[in-house]
Amino acid sequence: MMEMIQDCDAEFHAPDKDKLNWAETNFFGFYNAEEKLNVGVYALFRTNLRTVNSTICMNSGFAAAPWQADYVDYQSVIPMPEGCSLLDYTLANGLSVRCVEPNMVWEIRFDDGEGTAIDVTYRSLMPAFDIHDPQMDPMVGAHAGKFAWGTAYNGHFDQTGHFVGTVTLRGKRIPIDCISTMDHSWGPRPERGAPNMSWLHAHFSKDLAVHAIFSFDPEQNARDLSLTHGYVVERGEVFGLKAGHGHTVRLRDRFADQVELELTDRTGRVWKLAAKGLTTFPWQCWANMVAFNVLARWEMDGQTGYGEIQDFFELPQLTRLNAQDATRVVAAA
Repeated sequence: MMEMIQDCDAEFHAPDKDKLNWAETNFFGFYNAEEKLNVGVYALFRTNLRTVNSTICMNSGFAAAPWQADYVDYQSVIPMPEGCSLLDYTLANGLSVRCVEPNMVWEIRFDDGEGTAIDVTYRSLMPAFDIHDPQMDPMVGAHAGKFAWGTAYNGHFDQTGHFVGTVTLRGKRIPIDCISTMDHSWGPRPERGAPNMSWLHAHFSKDLAVHAIFSFDPEQNARDLSLTHGYVVERGEVFGLKAGHGHTVRLRDRFADQVELELTDRTGRVWKLAAKGLTTFPWQCWANMVAFNVLARWEMDGQTGYGEIQDFFELPQLTRLNAQDATRVVAAA
């Protein structure tokens, strides 16, 4: 397992040949805070199967089902183009991604041919944060720091940057100029058995942003969050988090309505921040998995920021939890 992200990590990694479920991903999430429009561009490559799962999602309201969002296109078996490179690819769903500078600058384009399009450029504000590098991530030596989302994050980095461009939603042009966080991961990714995860971030300016990954117990309604990885990026310098916890107040269907975090970085500074959910959207990122996504407004030390909260549950788990909830309601009646 490489302990430092290199330029070559922007390209596909050699998959474990005996793992048909090997996956390599790009996720680019960005938003227009005034419009409350949250946009997610995702590509999951099953390189041993030569297929791609790609989702393009746009949402500005309280969607309880995918079809209630502003725009959704889910395609799970797109053929990988011959000679496909993660540095420059175009998929049959209309998505094109070009890495202009390895792990630093990407161009993201999408056109569905029916009036919805994306044209944005991402420029990093920091080095890629490798969750397996003890020099970057103080949690690596701790039990929680071994969290790799099962094996899906055997290789993984998060990175905060500046997205600029436009989204066209059925002919309406919406400007994009925001600080947000992308990620890239690789490893075996089964469609059953992944632990629960809360992946979230808060962006206050080009000079200050927070990103963190938490685990949680779904049996406790996923209220209490335990830090597994994360960082504060301040004026381009990355401060890995060495401790932290949080508490989530959830709406029905498990969307985060309010979140409170207390985080300690590697220098011992404590960061306290709180979020209020502005949107909801159930992102079915791949088969059997739902991320309860929220665009949130964050407050920290008098500063206001924005960022996404993604809380991941598997569908078999959700059906079991919902059955338990129904039983409790009947028992209390």
